[in-house]
Amino acid sequence: MNNAVNDGVWSGSWVAERLGVGLRGDDGVGGEELRAMLGLALRRNPKRAHLLVSHVLGKHVPQTPSVVYGHGVRLGRRVHALLGAREAARAVVLGYAETATGLGHAVADGLGTAPYLHSTRRPVAGVAPAGGFEEAHSHATSHLLLPSDPALLAGDGPLVLVDDEFSTGNTVLNTIRDLHARHPRARYAVVALVDMRSARDVRRLEEFAAEIGARVDLVAAASGTVLLPEGVLEKGQELVARYEAGDGPDAVARARAAEPRPVPPRAPGTVDLGWPAGLPDGGRHGFTPAHRARLEAALPAMAGRIADALPAGARDVLVLGSEELMYAPLRLAGELERTRDGAVRFSTTTRSPVLAVDDPGYAIRSRIVFPAHDDPADGPGERYAYNVAGGGFDAVVAVVDSAGDTPALHAPDGLLARLAEQVPHVLLAVVPSYVPAPPHAPERPAMLPEPLRGPAFSSYPPEEVGWLLQDLSDVTLEAPTEEREEAIQSGGAHYAESLPVEYQPSAQYQELFHAALDTSAARIARAVGVVTDTVLGERSPRPVLVSLARAGTPVGVLMRRWAHFRHGLELPHYAVSIVRGRGIDATALRWLAAHHDPRDVVFVDGWTGKGAITRELAQAIEEFEKVEGVSGFDPEIAVLADPGSCVRTYGTREDFLIPSACLNSTVSGLISRTVLRADLVGPDDFHGAKFYRELADADVSVAFLDAVEARFPEVADGVAEAVKELLAEDRTPTWAGWRAVERISEEYGIHDVNLVKPGVGETTRVLLRRVPWKILAHKGAGADLDHVRLLAEQRGVPVEEVDELPYTCVGLIHPRYTRGATGADGRAVNG
Repeated sequence: MNNAVNDGVWSGSWVAERLGVGLRGDDGVGGEELRAMLGLALRRNPKRAHLLVSHVLGKHVPQTPSVVYGHGVRLGRRVHALLGAREAARAVVLGYAETATGLGHAVADGLGTAPYLHSTRRPVAGVAPAGGFEEAHSHATSHLLLPSDPALLAGDGPLVLVDDEFSTGNTVLNTIRDLHARHPRARYAVVALVDMRSARDVRRLEEFAAEIGARVDLVAAASGTVLLPEGVLEKGQELVARYEAGDGPDAVARARAAEPRPVPPRAPGTVDLGWPAGLPDGGRHGFTPAHRARLEAALPAMAGRIADALPAGARDVLVLGSEELMYAPLRLAGELERTRDGAVRFSTTTRSPVLAVDDPGYAIRSRIVFPAHDDPADGPGERYAYNVAGGGFDAVVAVVDSAGDTPALHAPDGLLARLAEQVPHVLLAVVPSYVPAPPHAPERPAMLPEPLRGPAFSSYPPEEVGWLLQDLSDVTLEAPTEEREEAIQSGGAHYAESLPVEYQPSAQYQELFHAALDTSAARIARAVGVVTDTVLGERSPRPVLVSLARAGTPVGVLMRRWAHFRHGLELPHYAVSIVRGRGIDATALRWLAAHHDPRDVVFVDGWTGKGAITRELAQAIEEFEKVEGVSGFDPEIAVLADPGSCVRTYGTREDFLIPSACLNSTVSGLISRTVLRADLVGPDDFHGAKFYRELADADVSVAFLDAVEARFPEVADGVAEAVKELLAEDRTPTWAGWRAVERISEEYGIHDVNLVKPGVGETTRVLLRRVPWKILAHKGAGADLDHVRLLAEQRGVPVEEVDELPYTCVGLIHPRYTRGATGADGRAVNG
């Protein structure tokens, strides 16, 4: 059951016969070397139907520990020979979660002097990411890099990247692109058990290396290609669905293999390993040669404790690691293999869903299913142990880290109980989870709040945006517009302490919105493409989009969609609150710093008016860095439109109608403005907002996004040319808009720039939320102001056409407002 060939049958033949998938090795058409290392299985994965199942990795197939470790060490020695002693002494090894964490460790051991780090899908509070990337074909894609010492990845020596297989090379390209942008180096080495790239993918990596001006070598134990017939993904999905439903001819055999033993299971035992204090459990935060020396010195005693805890009759023993925790269990298993009689095998649990079929020609013959037990960041879900049931083991030693030693592990449906149903003896060994000491630890709750997502909060799909806000939907916050205006201008309240009553558009106004969308969708699509590609070209190849709620949020979603449409990227996107006079939500910044590299964060807004929020953000980031000691956030905002010339990163500097400005929550995911009030928002809370579920019938949020996205293909070529031109221009902000606002404030006797709202978007907000005094319209402005004229007519506000206006229009809030003022008489009121 644990070999590549069972009774003369290759463990990929079942898939090959049904789907036509084959392996062709570089050693010959038959691919015998590949078949010795690999079997085939089918994945429950919408991105790739087949799974190459390694027999020497120690993940899905139990294998002798010395075989697993030996393959990695030999690859590491080959890398040492390739680099030479001098360069090998400067190398750093990076392994990929979850399948290659142990392999990467072994490669580092083979190199001898290299420190090791592996990517992780487990965020760790207090450890700021030093980078991250996506894995294209994986079912769970986001990788974080969390070294305790950021300098680990900052050197210029060779970087050795280790994965179990290379299928397209996309993961490697994503990683090198991300890290090379931060810390360029002259040499990379890519290491894998098998290299299965096509000739086209090989050329792509060569071209990429030439593009960045670095040498990229590749070392693999075996190489070849996977032969995939037309339609294999659909056929594979259909076959998986049929077998999962129990309709396949082998379903009975498969189910029988995973049935509990007839003997009632015994309660699992535990063993105290005596793990050395302060020794990392693996490479999540870095693992040095000194760490390895400490581990190897402690291995005999720890393995001895396991051996003493095993029953006397246990001859066939499986040491079972846990997802990313592969190296420590592997080394323990290797020491057991060396010192005790009987057979020892090693494998690891996984989050990867694979179909199990009890057939000698299939690589995954049984599956144990249990719930995740380490409180994963992406929420609860199933986890799996393959080829354990029916494996003939007398005992299983389950090795987990302390973060995974939770009630879910010990629950009736947890891993330990499921193992006890299959194996006579189960032993639990817990390795302390290593968490680096933070550079400083201010007193505050250990756990930050988590983002809110649709459909529970907002009408956007959950993957489009995570709201770093708290839900205040059950709190009455709305006040009449006139009452709010008087309180704000009298100094009795801040505008963020209450909400305006949501404007319900008339049928005529809704028609204007849809007409404006039809007219401007292509222009918006072009601006979205330009600003997104500018960000990718100048700011970060893997940006974390952080939109300023709520006007920036539709733009952030559109930028995310463009990045996927044009570049195949899945960018993270969050929405945060920023309040004039109060700054940005510091708790949200702390959350971002804990989960992403601050240098990747790009703040996004819809448009600039006079630039007040731009200045507010810069001041807030500066203050945050002083108080928190966290640096790296760039206060430069990326906007769709910058008519005020306040930023360098924009899609256009035209002042035109962005239809999302026409409406309130019904074009912004049904989310209110953000709220900041001391009795509702504590120092460690996110700012608040409301979700107006009751307005669902009037919601056009997703329709707006879809209408703009539909125009992406027609503007793509124009965007590419526009970005080239833009990057060559002098985009230094002139702040012309701010000077115009100051002039208008004095000319009209207002003497308060906060009551002057320039641009189509800001003018619309004045008419929807504040008490408008008058509207200044650029003489000759056309259809972009149709909705402004309609709203002004409905509220009895005069529209004055003027020359020499740098904006299409400017909205003036009634100065020194009291509820006795008329708001439409054309005079500044002194009451």
